[in-house]
Amino acid sequence: MTTTLRPTEPLQRTPDGALSRRFQVCVNSRPVGAVHLCTHPEFGPAVARLDHLYIEEADRGRGRGAVAALAAEEVARGWGCHRIEVRVPADAEAALRLVRALGYVHRNRGMRKPLGTVPPELPAGSRARPMTEAEFEPWLERGVAEYAQDWIDRGVPEEEAWAKARRDSRPPQGVHTQDMLFSVLEHEGRRVGTLWMSFAGDIAFVFDVETDEPFRGRGHGRTLMLLAEAQSIAAGKPAIGLNVFVGNTPAERLYDSLGYVPEGYSLYKQLL
Repeated sequence: MTTTLRPTEPLQRTPDGALSRRFQVCVNSRPVGAVHLCTHPEFGPAVARLDHLYIEEADRGRGRGAVAALAAEEVARGWGCHRIEVRVPADAEAALRLVRALGYVHRNRGMRKPLGTVPPELPAGSRARPMTEAEFEPWLERGVAEYAQDWIDRGVPEEEAWAKARRDSRPPQGVHTQDMLFSVLEHEGRRVGTLWMSFAGDIAFVFDVETDEPFRGRGHGRTLMLLAEAQSIAAGKPAIGLNVFVGNTPAERLYDSLGYVPEGYSLYKQLL
């Protein structure tokens, strides 16, 4: 039996060059599923995103999904894309096994934690204060460079990585940006870390959390995350979310120990 993709719409093209197209997955012309392929909204037309892949239950377990994913990669190559990305929900174990078997590399995972109504207390000797304008620019410059390097280390070309880092890491009104908090954690009067929180969405989100290098391994990362929870509860948010890069083992262990659970996994594959 032959599994193919059949377009269900013309190729969609926006003025900025973004592409999108939906397909039926067919076996000997019989529809058995669907695929939506598009270019990446952040990385641009040179990167594809497998936005949706579905196979009817009766046809699962027969390799239809694998063939459909490989066919989508061929379409992406035809569009001139050099990389393809996919986000897999945390509860879609079969999909995660499939994309890993096809050579996709796990880059990061989104995590979430429901919150109560009573903010946690910080350990004795620890307190938070707002980041000052004088502290903001040096902190931001260093953070952009580190964030860009994180993406470079995980398969993103340098130019793309720097563009994304500058785009994601520049609050529009700096330290005074609405619905954001930039905090400095002090312990016994010494600065030990920083926290960047956003409260603009339905849940709070940790944009950046970092213990200053001389003070790592002393529990200040946990204190920063307790601060994040306290600020989120004060802002009336029912849950808190974050992203963590694969390979950041201390952070992954910390979030797991604090009760964060995976929501989804982001993976990528270079298209040769």
